[in-house]
Amino acid sequence: MAVPQRRTSKTRRDKRRTHFKLSVPGMVKCDQCGELKLGHHVCKVCGTYKTREIIKQ
Repeated sequence: MAVPQRRTSKTRRDKRRTHFKLSVPGMVKCDQCGELKLGHHVCKVCGTYKTREIIKQ
């Protein structure tokens, strides 16, 4: 079994992890109220999805 001869340094470890980060979710404006919401989701403010009222206010 392959075993590393030396311990991986913090610098080398962190260089490898530079691309391992969270991304910001894609936000779009709601057609009804103009608030930012996640795409393909019901608006939490006005309760509409594709100009239809899904959640009663």
